[in-house]
Amino acid sequence: MIRLLLVDDQTIFRQDLAKLLSLEGDLEVTGQASNGQEALALVPTLQPDVILMDVRMPVCNGVEATREICQRYRWIRVLVLTMFDDDEYIHQALRAGALGYLLKDTPAMQIAIAVRSVYLGYAQLGPSIAPKIFAQLKTNELLSEEKVKYLLSKRELDVLSLIGQGKNNQEIAQTLYLTEGTVRNYVTRILSQLGVRDRVQAALWAKQHLLD
Repeated sequence: MIRLLLVDDQTIFRQDLAKLLSLEGDLEVTGQASNGQEALALVPTLQPDVILMDVRMPVCNGVEATREICQRYRWIRVLVLTMFDDDEYIHQALRAGALGYLLKDTPAMQIAIAVRSVYLGYAQLGPSIAPKIFAQLKTNELLSEEKVKYLLSKRELDVLSLIGQGKNNQEIAQTLYLTEGTVRNYVTRILSQLGVRDRVQAALWAKQHLLD
């Protein structure tokens, strides 16, 4: 069971989200807070696994709270869930230690998937957020594999490299000793994290940035 703390100053949104996430069998909303200060007070008692954190809140904003929580409780994962997609908010939150950044219009099912992902230690960025991060990471219009590791796991990088080599899901599954279903899941997440529309764009990206 993944224990959640929801931090948002919009009470109705927070309560509705709690109801939706509580429908997931492996997720448990153990507490709610209306600002970062309240969250900091609740963390020692609730010991959540994942915190869904808004960024703009009164008293103590989400960036400040994230920084404090990540310094004190390194095992807790913070997933930002906000309506603001400003570049500065995104970079501040990620630098503070947040492992993911989603917008509030993300469907509840996708939020649940993101929660599970960050719980396992994987970065999770919304489709409109990932391109902003990659733009910031660009150096001479190229992204190195080392920089991509911050967004993709080692296995996802392996899959992406094979996509760049033109291999289909069956061939990738055979090469990496995975099921085709697992490969499809990896491909879906890779497309989302790279901010590309389809497999062809992912292959072109891999050829440009990962393959010699």
